Amino acid sequence: MAIYDFKAKTIDGREQSLADFRGQALLIVNTASGCSFTPQYKGLEQLYETYKDRSFSILGFPCNQFGNQEKGSESEIKSFCEMTFGVRFPLFAKIEVKGPKAHPLYQYLVKEKPGLLGFKDVKWNFTKFLVDKDGKVVKRYAPQVKPEAIAKDIEKILQA
Repeated sequence: MAIYDFKAKTIDGREQSLADFRGQALLIVNTASGCSFTPQYKGLEQLYETYKDRSFSILGFPCNQFGNQEKGSESEIKSFCEMTFGVRFPLFAKIEVKGPKAHPLYQYLVKEKPGLLGFKDVKWNFTKFLVDKDGKVVKRYAPQVKPEAIAKDIEKILQA
């Protein structure tokens, strides 16, 4: 099993294989529009703009499992992200990231990189997983870790 074995629906409802991102470093993030961490969209977009031409992408997965902070439809989420934060990195349809109905991608991510003390579940919005160009999950970041703090790790992966 590898990151490229998964598929997900885009925010526009199209099925997309993560194999389309083969050879790129990825930052995979579960997002929400009504969270205190929502302003991180701006930092995520800055990372994307800085590194997208160097085989890097961010994949945003909206999720409504934490405090009902992602209530909108896919079109509302897309509009909010574009209009409020200028988001141009790929966004996907709303998914579950924990529990028995967690998307298979997230089941894989938490298995590969458990959190503190081996905690497997995603605990809140804006948990981030860094994936290297070979599809290996190399690091997990807590929600409060700001996107700009991840830049040095992205640089390392892109130079490898």
